[in-house]
Amino acid sequence: MQIALLTDMHANLEAFRACLEDAEWRGADRFVFLGDLVGYGADPVAVTQLAAQYVARGAVAIRGNHDDAAISEQSKMTADAEAAIAWTRSVLDDDCRNFLDQLPMQVSEDDRLYVHADASAPRAWRYVSDVETAQRSLDATEARLTFVGHTHKPRLFRLLGLDAIAPGGPADVERLRVPTGTPIGLTRDSRWLVVLGAVGQPRDENPAAFYALFQVETQELTCLRVDYDTAAAAAKVRAAGLPERLASRLLRGY
Repeated sequence: MQIALLTDMHANLEAFRACLEDAEWRGADRFVFLGDLVGYGADPVAVTQLAAQYVARGAVAIRGNHDDAAISEQSKMTADAEAAIAWTRSVLDDDCRNFLDQLPMQVSEDDRLYVHADASAPRAWRYVSDVETAQRSLDATEARLTFVGHTHKPRLFRLLGLDAIAPGGPADVERLRVPTGTPIGLTRDSRWLVVLGAVGQPRDENPAAFYALFQVETQELTCLRVDYDTAAAAAKVRAAGLPERLASRLLRGY
């Protein structure tokens, strides 16, 4: 089984479609969306509806902080993010709101945990960005593989030894390079935390959309970049009257 892992779509329909089409072309059997279907971008309804179609066919979808803010009207975000969320609330229909409201905070599947942010406190929406925050997240779960999003920058952490480190004990976490297009073996002698880059708003100086494929049988993860029509996505953001920075960063990738 090959699982397509996508996160931080952020209402970018062009990027979302490009990644889905690429994953299907590569033979993905299962899809997991790790949160933030909405926010920042100009197509929150279309992206949510597309995700809902995949969920109806068996995909997993997790709640992200922007999804939560869009339906709760309680958030603490940057000025640009708040402006986008306020606009998003004004355009979402009842079906989209109900779908977002039903999204779980996390899902466990076999030896895998899917969550948008730090597994130790999913609703705190804390970033996993370094060895210390990775250790905190790993301590909170017994899952061998934890997949998260939220940072918009890919990261990979390994905890050596399945039973060597007790929760809260000395850390032996290492951060590894995240290659593009080359399979990474998530070996069974370690626990792993994978922070995926963003589909809809990459921030690692590469504007191409990011997603990953995980091959269950071989335990190999392949991170992929997909080119899409960034100019069209940015034009939609401008046409919606959203902050200019939300359009220009799609072209720059940061």
